[in-house]
Amino acid sequence: MKKLFFLLSIAVCFSCHNQAQVNPKQQAVIDAEPVEVPIKNGKARAYFASGCFWCVEAIYESVRGVEEVISGYSGGFTENPTYELSNTGRTGHAEAVEVIYDPNVVNFSTLVDVYFGSQNPTQVLGQGPDRGPQYRSIIFYQNSDQKKIIEAKKEALAKKLDATIAAEVYPFQKFWIAEGYHQDFEKRNPNQRYVRAVSIPRLNKFKSKFPELLKENSKH
Repeated sequence: MKKLFFLLSIAVCFSCHNQAQVNPKQQAVIDAEPVEVPIKNGKARAYFASGCFWCVEAIYESVRGVEEVISGYSGGFTENPTYELSNTGRTGHAEAVEVIYDPNVVNFSTLVDVYFGSQNPTQVLGQGPDRGPQYRSIIFYQNSDQKKIIEAKKEALAKKLDATIAAEVYPFQKFWIAEGYHQDFEKRNPNQRYVRAVSIPRLNKFKSKFPELLKENSKH
């Protein structure tokens, strides 16, 4: 299995969800002003955390209008996080992705729909078998308009499901790119055990729900 330290992570995970126990450094991240990433060469960037970044990267790369997706870490207080550090659950970071997209083809609101529609939105501190604060769901906003979109969709989904939505809403601060071997991992390792058991089924479930959003050549 991909994950090595989830038992340790579970032991410390509640500090990220109980406001009385939040690490002061983590609280500073939550309370910070968002950083807005400028559009460059006609491409915008959005940031999401939703469990294993191998899975999330593949999902967003299947979406029409998305040019590239990069795996990394965000949402925490530790400088220069690594995969090994992230797996301890003590960096504040979650596995996250940077989605580089053409806003003339797909907008931020639709990317949020992809986010909520490609996970179990009620699962706390993880997705599927991946558990711990490093796998928690976080959706990042860069300005007040994005925050309003996120909160409205989260509220509507909570009413629809009659349940609490686990995703945290954070101001975007910084994205740390993960190690090279994590990039395009599912695409490069289709027969890897975790990919076959978790990543590909999750991707295919998303594709079956949102066929209208897929790139024409997005087939597994």
